Amino acid sequence: MSAQLLEVEDLHAYYGKSHILHGVSFHVREGEIVSLLGRNGVGRSTTIKAIMGNVPPRGSIRFKGEEIAGIKPHQTARKGLGFVPETRDIFPGLTVRQNLQLGEKSGKAAGRWTMNDMFRMFPQLEDRADTPGGVLSGGEQQMLTVCRTLMGDPDLIMIDEPTEGLSPKMVEHIGEFLVEIAGRGVAILLVEQKLTIALKISKRLYVMGHGRIVYEGTPAELEQASAVRKEWLEV
Repeated sequence: MSAQLLEVEDLHAYYGKSHILHGVSFHVREGEIVSLLGRNGVGRSTTIKAIMGNVPPRGSIRFKGEEIAGIKPHQTARKGLGFVPETRDIFPGLTVRQNLQLGEKSGKAAGRWTMNDMFRMFPQLEDRADTPGGVLSGGEQQMLTVCRTLMGDPDLIMIDEPTEGLSPKMVEHIGEFLVEIAGRGVAILLVEQKLTIALKISKRLYVMGHGRIVYEGTPAELEQASAVRKEWLEV
């Protein structure tokens, strides 16, 4: 069994006086895709923001065996933890190529990913390499955000709602892309609303409700757990 890469224990987080996360615990192993499921407002996005350091965490967050709870986001990123926010924070005035170059890991050591890798996986990005990011479609911007994060050569990438607002064809394409990323040894923590894509590509799943983990299992187990789906996932 592969080693544990990310271990979260008894994680609490607050927005002002509002207590959002109530003791969240889970883990992600090397190279696996793990999905964090749940309805809107249960704390999924807050969980990954707290891991990244964008929201002050209380509790233990261990990455590659090192405690990282409370360090700054740029320090977290340097340790090999990538974050793709739901807001798709691309630089609209810069071209696709320039956005990708901004993501490149500093230093002389070559990472796992090159710009050619990105263009091979997403030919439409290559076609628009010299186009400003701001004029890309939502799906293309989503691809660009993920690709820019990969250029920093993370060992684990946390992705918040990557298929939000995308066409079914683009959703399928993003799913295939995530499987390829994991196949190259990059673990993925996926916050996802669409159960179908999560069930299709995940190794394991966690379901959140009211700021807690309420279920853990494999996709096959969750498909059988109709009571869990009804109570915590179905609208």
